[in-house]
Amino acid sequence: MVLEKLIRHARGAGIPAGPVAACATEAAGRDAGATISDLADICDKVAAIARISDADALRLYRSRDLNVLGALANIVRERKNGHRASYILNRYLNYSNICILSCQFCEFGKKKRDAGAFELTIEQMIERVASDLRRGITEVHIVGGLHPSLPFSHYTDMIRALKALAPNLHIKAFTAVELYHFASLTKKPLAEILVLLRDAGLDSITGGGAEIFAPRVRNILCKGKETADEYLACHRAWHHMGMRSTCTMLYGHMETLEERVDHLRRLRELQDETRGFTSFVPLHFVPDKTKLAHLTPASGFDDLRNLAVARIYLDNFDHITGYWIALGMKLAQVSLSFGVDDLHGTILEERIFEMAGGRGGQQQTREQLERAIREAGRVPVQRDSLFRPFKAGETAAELAQEFTA
Repeated sequence: MVLEKLIRHARGAGIPAGPVAACATEAAGRDAGATISDLADICDKVAAIARISDADALRLYRSRDLNVLGALANIVRERKNGHRASYILNRYLNYSNICILSCQFCEFGKKKRDAGAFELTIEQMIERVASDLRRGITEVHIVGGLHPSLPFSHYTDMIRALKALAPNLHIKAFTAVELYHFASLTKKPLAEILVLLRDAGLDSITGGGAEIFAPRVRNILCKGKETADEYLACHRAWHHMGMRSTCTMLYGHMETLEERVDHLRRLRELQDETRGFTSFVPLHFVPDKTKLAHLTPASGFDDLRNLAVARIYLDNFDHITGYWIALGMKLAQVSLSFGVDDLHGTILEERIFEMAGGRGGQQQTREQLERAIREAGRVPVQRDSLFRPFKAGETAAELAQEFTA
């Protein structure tokens, strides 16, 4: 009953916020963590399109009523995106996993002499992308380790070579920590590095490396990596150049619920300032082959709850992405009823989660993604990298000009 009324409120014009809170009390007798009646005021805020507080978000995280969380998240999702669910035809390229850091959570990074260390040449990268362009990809997503000896010119040459191969290909590359690494290599300010990469053809930067912003966690999980302030400063600088990026949160390891809320708050604050994030992509931590293999990973319940809370709290984000590589396609499909409106993409050749022991699978076809979306009751929409319906034949420059006009 409560869910029906919540959904009716979202879809029916003219129903005031008050009845949403009233109907929520009907199931208040359930002993399930926070009861529905405890969430009545949050129901009213969602109905009134009012911002929820950090304390509200924490109450949602502590709730065990997953159906109500999903219904609230779905109200926000449908308000922003209707019944559409998007995907992109993309391929991943990890140019190298050789890295000077030794993050506890990462099985991807290797030292030069380690078994499993690899480094692609630019020619090898071009060969792989050229093959996938014939399959219709519109975006290439490039990240790697902090290589100790590759010069910065290698990265600008890489971007230029890929742009020469296909000028309309959207190049989404590098995490904040990689960009700071380039600044360290060249002794140049980060702002100058960003300009040089943009001028070489970089279209957007990735959201990886955020992990959890809390210093307590970062000092254990990824000591030596960029700080939360540095991560945010990098994305702020990129946004102020008129460019776009995604952002992430790695969850399900040693963080507290309060630290998750703090992470979301800092992203929401930067989005208020720049409006430069296209999507929030929560990442389920896979501990299996890492130094943290003793940790119990997040459950499916927690995955869906985390996505729902993010959708309700991040009111200035248009899109929440269900990363099927980490979730698995079946749970990612269910997440389309818990606030998610995007299933990322075909993701050819993902290595980071695979090397950590991820079982989400490798590669989806357009047909598989569309079938999953339709089965969930959504309308599939192929998108471009800036989350607009894809228009064949447009160049990246034309798309960027249209986006910022």
